[in-house]
Amino acid sequence: MATETLTLGKALNTGLRKALENDPKVVIMGEDVGKLGGVFRITDGLQKDFGDQRVIDTPLAESGIIGTAVGLAIRGFRPVCEIQFDGFVYPAYDQIVSQVAKMHYRSQGKVRIPMVIRIPYGGGIGAVEHHSESPEAYFAHTAGLKVVTCANPQDAYSMIQQAIASDDPIVFLEPKRRYWEKGPVELDAPLSEAYPLHSARVARAGTDATVLAYGPMVRTCLDAATAAAEDGRELEVIDLRSLSPLDLTAAYESVRRTGRCVVVHEAPGNLGLGSEIAARITEECFYSLESPVLRVTGFDTPYPASRVEEEYLPDLDRVLDAVDRTFGW
Repeated sequence: MATETLTLGKALNTGLRKALENDPKVVIMGEDVGKLGGVFRITDGLQKDFGDQRVIDTPLAESGIIGTAVGLAIRGFRPVCEIQFDGFVYPAYDQIVSQVAKMHYRSQGKVRIPMVIRIPYGGGIGAVEHHSESPEAYFAHTAGLKVVTCANPQDAYSMIQQAIASDDPIVFLEPKRRYWEKGPVELDAPLSEAYPLHSARVARAGTDATVLAYGPMVRTCLDAATAAAEDGRELEVIDLRSLSPLDLTAAYESVRRTGRCVVVHEAPGNLGLGSEIAARITEECFYSLESPVLRVTGFDTPYPASRVEEEYLPDLDRVLDAVDRTFGW
């Protein structure tokens, strides 16, 4: 089985290429996705190889991109829309919530919307305003949408293909500051054998406390677990992968063993995914918990200027501090 070391960004590019090759109904559309290959070069080379009828440079109009994709999906295509940056998705929010999420329900199940909305999200790249948002809670809260996020190259490669093959609309969140991180990718494995799209995965086994994360924070939590191990404390890190539907089966099993849980995400804490996860963990594992479920999140402020973003982003020290506090009860 062929295994290559790829960056997360290249793994996405390779997965998109595979989807275009396997299904002539797959089309990619977005701002600068064609000739330029996207601002992060995720679609690099695809228009050259598949033509401008399948990899389409659109006007700078996010609502128009999503609205057009809805029509294409109804007519049997599988559009993959790129929103250039997270903060640009809000003009398309009406289309996503009012049309994409509701068409299947509105039609009493007669109409499917097999489309993917790719959104590079999160901070840590020194960007300007509107380029470092974490909007996942808006979409996870919306019935009719599925929301997933990858954290490593292998998942990037397989999850983008699984999302495109799905008959449901999927918001596919890509942790942009991890685009350049490398990892092994099995390129020949059949998609049917890939890890299930909407299942969480244990990223590192441990016995003393459970740390739940997704997207860009998985790497941060793995680094925290490595540091904790030097002090004799073994943290179990779980990559949630799917935010809607949430798969917490592995988390429940882990918390029942460790008795402690910390939830980590980059988005602000108020009404973030961590709130829902903490509530579910408490409901399901109440008698196993040795301490309250704690959260490590971004602050409840607009995303700050790049020169101080490192003060905003959850880091190794904040994760370890929360773990320490779970042992103080």
